[in-house]
Amino acid sequence: MWSRRFYRRAVNHVTSEIHGEDLARPVIVFSPHPDDETLGCGGTIIKKRKVGSDVTIVFMTDGHQSHAHLIAAHRLKSIRAREALAASGVLGVGESDVLFLGFEDGELCENQDAAILKVVEILQHRRPDEIFIPYHREALPDHVATHGIVVSALHTCGSNVTVYEYPIWFWHQWPWVSVPLALRRETFATLKDSIVAGFGLRLLWDFRYSVYIGDVLELKRTALTQYKSQMIRLIPDPRWMTLDDVWGGEFLPCFFQDHEIFHRMASLKNR
Repeated sequence: MWSRRFYRRAVNHVTSEIHGEDLARPVIVFSPHPDDETLGCGGTIIKKRKVGSDVTIVFMTDGHQSHAHLIAAHRLKSIRAREALAASGVLGVGESDVLFLGFEDGELCENQDAAILKVVEILQHRRPDEIFIPYHREALPDHVATHGIVVSALHTCGSNVTVYEYPIWFWHQWPWVSVPLALRRETFATLKDSIVAGFGLRLLWDFRYSVYIGDVLELKRTALTQYKSQMIRLIPDPRWMTLDDVWGGEFLPCFFQDHEIFHRMASLKNR
């Protein structure tokens, strides 16, 4: 599609590339669910680890709701935790630097005070120079809550760190996924979201920083394959949705472009 090609080319012209010494800065990546860290900034994590950066990954929820209608919650919690450790290992992050806060998937909003206290403790102990959190315009409740919890914790700590926001469900709109021809509810929802987002112009307005990951894309793919519960059907039931099923397979390729893009939040001191 010409519109996708246009915006992909535009990334190279409107973003400032993060590289060199900036990649080496210690960072904490906050992931709403196991797999968001790999999808949103997995290539960046790999690049940072290759230059010796201290990287911590914090999983906010247990992710058990992804297929709760088909598998017992305790089993899926265990599966997703093992997958998260395996994926983190491929990204270059050891088990001692992977933290699980253990909040219930889908209920992070109801546990914000407790989550803020835990994040404050992590920030005070790890003392990062950078933070990666979900994009502030994400629609999913746990993504919104993760963003708010981390920002509140940073205010509590008085931390002056660089905050980068990574997109996940931002990609679930035109031109990154096609608008179906049939006049269905999904069509109107997609058009509405796209109009609000400026028909893709949000990419050029908000995402002004990027990391080139073309040289580590295969390793990022390998990391994502560790999330077998999200990538394949663990049971032979067509209701077991995978990431490749999202929007007819058009969603997943958005995360395997040559650059990962980020919105950099304004200084917390100015907020």
